[in-house]
Amino acid sequence: MVDTAKISIGAKSVELPILKGTAGPDVVDVRKLYAEADVFTYDPGFTSTASCESKITYIDGDAGILLHRGYPIDQLAEKSSFLEVCYLLLHGELPTAEQFTEFDHNITYHTMLHEQFDRFFAGFRRDAHPMAIMVGAVGALSAFYHDSTNIDDPQQRMISAHRMIAKMPTIAARAFKYSKGQPFVHPRNDESYAENFLRMCFSVPAEDWKPNPVLTRAMDRIFILHADHEQNASTSTVRLAGSSGANPFACIAAGIACLWGPSHGGANEEALNMLAEIGSVENIPEYVQGVKDRRYRLMGFGHRVYKNYDPRAKVMQATCHEVLAEVGNTDDPLLKVAMELEKIALNDPYFVERKLYPNVDFYSGITLRALGFPPEMFTVLFALARTVGWIAQWKEMVEDPSQKIGRPRQIYTGAAQRDYTSVDKRG
Repeated sequence: MVDTAKISIGAKSVELPILKGTAGPDVVDVRKLYAEADVFTYDPGFTSTASCESKITYIDGDAGILLHRGYPIDQLAEKSSFLEVCYLLLHGELPTAEQFTEFDHNITYHTMLHEQFDRFFAGFRRDAHPMAIMVGAVGALSAFYHDSTNIDDPQQRMISAHRMIAKMPTIAARAFKYSKGQPFVHPRNDESYAENFLRMCFSVPAEDWKPNPVLTRAMDRIFILHADHEQNASTSTVRLAGSSGANPFACIAAGIACLWGPSHGGANEEALNMLAEIGSVENIPEYVQGVKDRRYRLMGFGHRVYKNYDPRAKVMQATCHEVLAEVGNTDDPLLKVAMELEKIALNDPYFVERKLYPNVDFYSGITLRALGFPPEMFTVLFALARTVGWIAQWKEMVEDPSQKIGRPRQIYTGAAQRDYTSVDKRG
């Protein structure tokens, strides 16, 4: 027997089915509410509305849980690799050794860009923000790889998924190199995903580049931690764009545009800017008081979803220390500010009562800076990692037979119907 919720609206009474997932709150199915009661539901920001059914990622914000296909994020970050997580998100299960070898080969041999594509970068100003380049470049992929834009063909859907996962590091590295005025570096087929990306970003023709296993592993872990995060703003954007039948490259470009917002993908850059603004440990008490007085904003603490400690933050904290120790930045003043600020936030009643715990952005900005990336590249790296989540969510949506084109409703509060008057009669 299906549980139901009864809603009374005036003289009408409507019974709505209650849906149950594997975990998380039950969901009241309101799809027939408008047809039977002539009313909409109102939920600005959709924070209490389930927009889809998904088997990919589960978050329990109160308990600080993040699962990808059932696997805890900390286990994946410590024991897995980014490409293995990509396979998991796309296919639902961890790969066998044979499956992973084939998947790794498919991704590796799609990392090159069409030779004409490099001319695309020259159309941007040299000082263009890398995210502006990413939005344009990814959107342009459909013009170069139109043989994988038929969303009704399962084979083309998978090829487009492989292409985007493979080519995103190449595009991101080119955006970085272009901003620095350095020559592009082509990918190599004998290097891992993260190692290839770091070499394309930091190697130069004038000298040999040697990979660093600690930094490579840190980069791979950062990618894992940002691979997917359920129905966030950018993922919802990808799904909404995809619901119209738009090609996957256009949908991912829309996701990148949404991610660019400082309230979403730009949060780690904002957290680093806050630490730089504080400057030194001595200035923390005054800044903390300013936060309490609402004169300053505390960036990198708290989360829209997590009401407890962000499970990704623990892994990111350890990764941050590993990178700083490897590059010799253990005395980094920003890290000292971060550690002291974290200590205060975890013990001060003001922060504890409001559950303003450090999130993944708090540590990732420092880590990325230590790896050699400027702040304007932080969101680009986020987009690179999140691409697999976006494409997995898009693929799941396209293959869902109950999916319809997105069409949110509204409460209209404008003028009532009125008649037009000519300009000479208007008072």
